Amino acid sequence: MGTVVDDAASVEFHAFFERHYAELARLAHLLTGESDAADDLAADALLALWHRWDRVRAAEHPVAYARGVVANLARTRIRSAVRERRRIALFWPHREERTENPDVAGVVDVRQALRRLPFRKRACVVLRHAFDLSEKDTALTLGVSVGTVKSQTSKGMAELQRLLGPQGAAPTIRAAMARATGEAQGRKR
Repeated sequence: MGTVVDDAASVEFHAFFERHYAELARLAHLLTGESDAADDLAADALLALWHRWDRVRAAEHPVAYARGVVANLARTRIRSAVRERRRIALFWPHREERTENPDVAGVVDVRQALRRLPFRKRACVVLRHAFDLSEKDTALTLGVSVGTVKSQTSKGMAELQRLLGPQGAAPTIRAAMARATGEAQGRKR
């Protein structure tokens, strides 16, 4: 039987879950590029938060803490996938499927370009542009300095522009990121 404190913590966690689950799942999806894994990563992150709920709710920025857990779980998933691909490559011949000078005049697939960025650049770009977080909030989420956020975001945007083509890539990236999180803004209000 739970105590009053346990019941209050449970109610508080449930409210946190309801407010932030969808956002954490979208973050996981944009960081990994895997829609199926996004729900699992968000659920795993929230389970970890529940186990440390007293510490999380006492934190100055619980949502930043939660985003950091999702980012770390996504990084671990990506690293595991890379290791698995390397093991598979040992047994099957690797075919190079690289396209030189891809045609970006048509539909621009920002998510595919995001997947090509190193994790920290991708996380900074996603948090700054898709989630419209400040540099400070992004730094809190990732556990890095504001200067690191500034440099990684700048380098990530430059890399995306290089990948997507120079003609209006930055506005296209921002517009596509806004569309990717458009439903998030509607759910928050």
